[in-house]
Amino acid sequence: MVTIGVSGASGPLGRAVAEEVLRSVDPGEVVLLTRAPEALAGFAARGARVRQADFDDRPGLEGALAGVDRLLLISTDKIGSRLDQQRAAVAAAAATGVSHVVYTSVPRPVPDNPAVVVDDHAGTERALRGSGLEWTVLRNNLYMHLQVPVVEQAIASGRLFANSGSGAAAYVTREDCAAVAAAVLTQGGHVDEVVDVTGPEAVTASDMAALAREIGGRDVELVDVEDHAFAEGLRHAGLPEPAVRLITSFGASTRQGFLSHVTPAVADLTGREPTAFADMVRTALKN
Repeated sequence: MVTIGVSGASGPLGRAVAEEVLRSVDPGEVVLLTRAPEALAGFAARGARVRQADFDDRPGLEGALAGVDRLLLISTDKIGSRLDQQRAAVAAAAATGVSHVVYTSVPRPVPDNPAVVVDDHAGTERALRGSGLEWTVLRNNLYMHLQVPVVEQAIASGRLFANSGSGAAAYVTREDCAAVAAAVLTQGGHVDEVVDVTGPEAVTASDMAALAREIGGRDVELVDVEDHAFAEGLRHAGLPEPAVRLITSFGASTRQGFLSHVTPAVADLTGREPTAFADMVRTALKN
């Protein structure tokens, strides 16, 4: 019997992975790790083991990992300060007998990539490679649902502002990312492999403006702006500074080609086709 652990299980991706895993694995073989066990009472009622886990509490984390064979390490939301946490989680996994860690990373975490999340992900990948553990890195592209407000605002205002130039991103749904993670966890394999998880096509800001025109039935102008002006626009809209830096940096990363690579990973690992960007946005805006 292989026991599967999922960290960050009370978050959106963790919950989606848990649902996917429980479709094919006995609940007694699933350990869900979270700082808020009460949030996972429904999973506990279905037979999954829910354990308190905090990456800042090394002894408690090691206790929570007891008996886990394969662990999904979902990157935390503390951008810029999570690397030490994630290194601690890797070390705890190695110390407690976890055999295989699956980690959620970002496409092309190399020094030239301007996305502000790169250092955290690159450092965690290095920790995994040096841990002695079997590992799989899932380099998930940007989530499609984060672009829904962009298209919605473009429909409302008639203008779509972007700092991504002619660059494209292979946006993917969280659900497709969850299905890929669950497949690796439940089926095994993909040891010491990097898997780029993407949607079925790379989408530009021009494509999003065209989609906004189609859905909204009105003219939508694409306004290309530089990073500084784009960031100022986000601040004017009331976004907090960490979000401004993050979103602006992903636009720059898209512009420079770091997010455009399309792979068949979703279909290859799950047996189902990934959701197309336009289909996801149309569905979201109907609800």
